[in-house]
Amino acid sequence: MDYEHYFSKRIADLKAEGRYRVFADLERICGRFPVALNHRDGKTVEVVVWCSNDYLGMGQRPEVIAATHEALDRCGAGAGGTRNISGTNHYHVLLEEEMADFNAKESALLFTSGYVANQTVLSTLGATIPGCIIFSDELNHNSMIEGIRHGRSPKQIFRHNDAQDLERLLAAAPKDAPKLVAFESVYSMDGDIAPIAEICDVAEKYGAMTYLDEVHAVGMYGEQGSGVAERDGLRDRITIIQGTMAKAIGVVGGYIAASNACVDYARSFGPGFIFSSSMPPATAAACLASVQYLRKHPELRVKHQERAATCKRRLSERGIPVLPSVSHIIPVMVGNASLCKQASDLLLSDYNIYVQPINYPTVPVGTERLRITPTPLHDDSMMDHLIESFCAVWDRLGIAKAQEQKAAE
Repeated sequence: MDYEHYFSKRIADLKAEGRYRVFADLERICGRFPVALNHRDGKTVEVVVWCSNDYLGMGQRPEVIAATHEALDRCGAGAGGTRNISGTNHYHVLLEEEMADFNAKESALLFTSGYVANQTVLSTLGATIPGCIIFSDELNHNSMIEGIRHGRSPKQIFRHNDAQDLERLLAAAPKDAPKLVAFESVYSMDGDIAPIAEICDVAEKYGAMTYLDEVHAVGMYGEQGSGVAERDGLRDRITIIQGTMAKAIGVVGGYIAASNACVDYARSFGPGFIFSSSMPPATAAACLASVQYLRKHPELRVKHQERAATCKRRLSERGIPVLPSVSHIIPVMVGNASLCKQASDLLLSDYNIYVQPINYPTVPVGTERLRITPTPLHDDSMMDHLIESFCAVWDRLGIAKAQEQKAAE
């Protein structure tokens, strides 16, 4: 086999389909978020980032940066090993205690990313609980899907956010079989939110554990910001809460929070935890400082919700086809991979606005979109420029406006 030809041919196919991913070469400017430097075509240009997962700009908070410097000076760059072999730094212990309290659970466990947390915990539970059946929302993140797949336990897929369909599947399962319902709170591509209480009702009726991915809700919802389960007063009904520190917390890493026994089980049997080197102490210190700040400053969440609502309203008023998101995520439907990439390229090259195209396999073919994530630091002038730029690009490329898309359905 000519391996190089095979690789090149597959990449060429991606490019022809308009699905080839090009990285924007960005240099974040400390203290000026959401402004960044974009290195392109041998030049450096200031752009406004409208698709960052650093939803609250916490990655550049002075308190977070100061904590990073302090831990770096105290402990050096790396942790020195896995958690079991010399790699448990005191900052890890402090952060796990904070995350347990943050989520109103007995214990918490750190991972190198939210992806690793999902993959490790779900695969471990599926592989080690005899006869366990996992019930998974059909739109769960790839990390959850991969975790369930690697666990090789029986699985059932229920319709998205459909508690009745979940009950249909649970009722048909063996009564005495261990069961786990895995779902997300905020779904990042459509911006919708799960009916957590209804799903808990069904899970409890059939004796199933619940596993809630709060990745896109951590820092964003609830009085102290731990997520939608906090906002809705449901944390005590969730068996395992999973989250990330790479989005609204503004750093990197993942975690689970649960009972002492459940967390110890994941710690003791999860290969993705056991065999991974620990996050650097400075990273753990930064996460700790960020969470402690977020818990005390709900006004950030209030401002963020206002910015998101204002942006949705203003885009919709101009006919830009915004999907009916009920969260802070603003998906703008394009429906064509090539046009989606062209729109993103034009926004960056001609208007210095960076919004990444979202194409297959992240979303199904025919639902390609641009995903906007406003932050509290996007001011009115930035939003004015975004709205006018979107309208100009839509007109230049002949992308259907909202009323035209609706008429074509």
